[in-house]
Amino acid sequence: MSLVALVRRLALAGLAAVPLAAMPAPTLAAAEAGQSARGPSGLPLPRFVSLKSSRVNMRVGPGLSYAVDWLYLKAGLPMEIVQEYDNWRRVRDAEGAEGWINQALLSGRRTAVAAPWFKGKQAAIPLLSEPERGAPPVAQVEPGAIGTIRLCNGDWCKMTFAGTDGWIDQAQVWGAYPGETIEE
Repeated sequence: MSLVALVRRLALAGLAAVPLAAMPAPTLAAAEAGQSARGPSGLPLPRFVSLKSSRVNMRVGPGLSYAVDWLYLKAGLPMEIVQEYDNWRRVRDAEGAEGWINQALLSGRRTAVAAPWFKGKQAAIPLLSEPERGAPPVAQVEPGAIGTIRLCNGDWCKMTFAGTDGWIDQAQVWGAYPGETIEE
């Protein structure tokens, strides 16, 4: 493995240039118990946010001196914050890519991706008129489509996709945790 690859791997693992004690990560035990850890900001870890800008660099480490690993060109794309260090947030996207983004480029606005795991494999997902199986659909949503979360009751999320409001099974979105409730 090259030195560059090793430094990149260490940076992604949170081991390069930043003391581990300064970057708390949520514990598996806390997550399994339904509790979330708190980051230095006082906010829960992990948590979902979205990109504020239509041009956001994701870096291999928490600082401008680290290389850019990904360039995101879509405002509103949901991200999961898994770690905090100073004003940098270690995030994960719907496809599993991880890296660091400055907090100024992230928004608390909740968005979600419709079943990204079915992208290219399954037909559209129904957006329903009511939060119940068998309710009439108001639209069909392609896997991978990004929508705004209005509320979630733990089983269903009311979302807006391209100006159309409806309900989608909460298990069919990446951007809300199973059983999580979100109020308008």
